[in-house]
Amino acid sequence: MAKYVDGFVLVVPKGKEAEYEEMAKMGRESWMKHGALQYFECRGDDLEQQEMGDQKSRAYKEMTGASDDDNVWFSFIVFESKAHRDEVNAKVMAEMDESYSDQVGFEMPNDMRKMAYGGFEVAVEG
Repeated sequence: MAKYVDGFVLVVPKGKEAEYEEMAKMGRESWMKHGALQYFECRGDDLEQQEMGDQKSRAYKEMTGASDDDNVWFSFIVFESKAHRDEVNAKVMAEMDESYSDQVGFEMPNDMRKMAYGGFEVAVEG
């Protein structure tokens, strides 16, 4: 059975990186405790538009609508399969609902309107 990946591209305003990293570390602990195979939070470093042959790629800042005051992050979690992802995510969400039920109006350190999420079946692995 093919591995499965949940992938995220998100925007974190400059000055909120430490707050986001702290939240990401808590997320890592929860996902790994409940069975994720790997967990990555990656801050953008080389995000300029690149030429690829006679074509140009689309820059992440353009794609996300990020400004010069923002950092773009690429994050992903690896699972055994889609079914495994669903099992792990259900446990993580239940834990979060229980742990953070008293935090009404919590403000995320990232702009959720500029976030993209999707599940991906691994087609090539190396």
